[in-house]
Amino acid sequence: MQLAPTAMMANPSKPFLPRRGLMFILSSPSGAGKTTIARRLLAEDANLRMSVSVTTRPMRDGEVESRDYYFTAQDDFRAMVDDDAFMEWAQVFGNFYGTPRASIKAGLERGDDFLFDVDWQGAQQLSQRAGADVVSVFLLPPSIEELERRLRDRGTDDPDVIAGRMARARDEISHWDGYDYVVVNDDLGTCFERVCTILHAERLRRIRGTGLVDFTRKLIS
Repeated sequence: MQLAPTAMMANPSKPFLPRRGLMFILSSPSGAGKTTIARRLLAEDANLRMSVSVTTRPMRDGEVESRDYYFTAQDDFRAMVDDDAFMEWAQVFGNFYGTPRASIKAGLERGDDFLFDVDWQGAQQLSQRAGADVVSVFLLPPSIEELERRLRDRGTDDPDVIAGRMARARDEISHWDGYDYVVVNDDLGTCFERVCTILHAERLRRIRGTGLVDFTRKLIS
């Protein structure tokens, strides 16, 4: 589905009034389209940037420090945990990942919006710690059979890996009710348009309008 330019991000980087930024969470089971939607959002929205995590896993070929991750040693990561330097953190397959608090806080105050690719546990932590700054969206497949078909069609995983992904997918889906919005990805273009609509509306919420008080006072004075 080809979207008209008016359905896309209408110059969000220059709002009429200053506003506070937001933390936009996208979660889904593997194969439900989260990565594709996230990449398109980042490519088409000038005011949305990917949240860059701190990790203890080794750098992979092609990755760049501060663009893909902030790479650090486990001892340094644990010290940051002790200093409460993360908005959320988790251990995944023996490596640690965390969202640095200071850079996100400064960006929100400037009006920057951050995209987060986290699971339900990360979404829960961020929602508990950041409150009204967080907007969470969970993407669902149209059916469990379609989800399995998409994973098989990738041609990158053997049957045992796919079976493991399907088990994790069911666990992820069971936490759907912890999100602000739930979107079924039955058509990629339609799903993207719905996610854009959510982002548009949340940017316009009164609680984010840091310039509204002064602006309205001038109108009625």
